[in-house]
Amino acid sequence: MILLADSGSTKVHWCLLTASGQCSDVFTDGINPLFQTTIAMQNSISNQLLPQIAPLLWAGTLTHVFFYGAGCTPEKKVFVQKALEMVFKKAEVHVESDMLGAARGLLGHNPGVACILGTGSGSCFYDGQQIEWAVPSLGYILGDEGSAAVLGKRLVGDLLKNPEVSPLNGKNGLRRKGYEDLKELFFKEQETSMADIIEKVYRQPFPNRFLAKLSKFCADHIDDPRIHDLVYDHFVQFIRRNLVQYFKKTNDHMVNDPMVNANGVGFVGSVAYYYRPILEEAMKAEKIPLGTILKDPIEGLKEYHKDAIIPTTE
Repeated sequence: MILLADSGSTKVHWCLLTASGQCSDVFTDGINPLFQTTIAMQNSISNQLLPQIAPLLWAGTLTHVFFYGAGCTPEKKVFVQKALEMVFKKAEVHVESDMLGAARGLLGHNPGVACILGTGSGSCFYDGQQIEWAVPSLGYILGDEGSAAVLGKRLVGDLLKNPEVSPLNGKNGLRRKGYEDLKELFFKEQETSMADIIEKVYRQPFPNRFLAKLSKFCADHIDDPRIHDLVYDHFVQFIRRNLVQYFKKTNDHMVNDPMVNANGVGFVGSVAYYYRPILEEAMKAEKIPLGTILKDPIEGLKEYHKDAIIPTTE
């Protein structure tokens, strides 16, 4: 058996795969070595994951763990590997970044551009095995365009500034009406206030998660032209500040690579998945080929790692 994991800042999607093809999916809180110690990660795995998969381990020996996670930089992934090895002592453990997991899940062994649009965002050029190069995401303060956290930040900023007119033009070039009615609706539906938002963003931990949660207001009111324009511009900023760089490296082989152009740019993550029509609209307008969109990369990772599944008993 092998154990796959796709970990974001909010949750981990685990998948236990047997040689017979049986798959069991379980979920736990997010694991991120940028915010957690090795012991904290070990406790999370022991207390949340093991009770869920223990009844399934009768099917054979767990031989490999493939963990792809947010914050798993070359410097930090060793701490996640140590936490996993402390729990799964007999398994061979591999830890890589969530970006590599997205690329392998989307593209398999084919080269191309892969993106993550979830709580945070990221993008890379993948050569079919490893990430060849990437535009830095820089986090939700300096970058992370296209992410739920930055969408929430932009939404809240526009609402709290209370402009008389929308800061964005509509598609016909006319200025949208102001946000006063949306502001009142937002406070009512989210059961929050300006003081509460300031407190949670500036004084409490994980403000990115809080802002990402607030961004769901956009999904609930996407038919409002002002919200549609905000989300559309959000994707345009991601494309212009990130994706165009992959297609403008004049000395890079990917510009004219027919495989890359055929596959298009792939996306994983809840933001790309749930706002797909607007993402498609923005990609078409910016003339960037769009590829596969997945909610998470687990299905693709099953295929990528299937050769590691060896029938075992113990």
